[in-house]
Amino acid sequence: MLAQWLARDHVRQWWGDVDRQIGRMRAKLDGRDTTRPFIFELDGVPAGYIQYSFFDDNKTPDQLAENPWLDMLPEGAVGIDLFIAEAESLSKGIGSAVVRTMAEMLWQKGHRAILIDPELKNARAVRAYEKAGFRPAEALSGQTGDFLIMRYDHQNIDQRRH
Repeated sequence: MLAQWLARDHVRQWWGDVDRQIGRMRAKLDGRDTTRPFIFELDGVPAGYIQYSFFDDNKTPDQLAENPWLDMLPEGAVGIDLFIAEAESLSKGIGSAVVRTMAEMLWQKGHRAILIDPELKNARAVRAYEKAGFRPAEALSGQTGDFLIMRYDHQNIDQRRH
């Protein structure tokens, strides 16, 4: 199911090579990666994928050489990634609702640096994350290449919930 979803144009555009992503997901499921993967459902039907990861676990020399901004993140920062399985379900508030739910769950667990990193040119994702309560991390502006680092603002969640 995940391979089929990852092969869809609207997912592959942002997630890249299917085989590479499946390999990464296997590592998560096998416990070789600390990222926590989930399938989310709508009305009991699998509708997409969401995960949260621990940035501190990815501050390896190779990762830091490729992404020096990782060292600027607060200690204990967690990151969220997701995709919606069906293209017809995009722009309907689903992504905002799912990522807000995950961010709230992480907040309740005590995480205070909850981040998401859409590509700058993925305007649909940026809008969805803003609706979910994420704001650009100004301190990282211009330092993260093609990505916009956004931080969850628990106190300032957009009230236009769907």
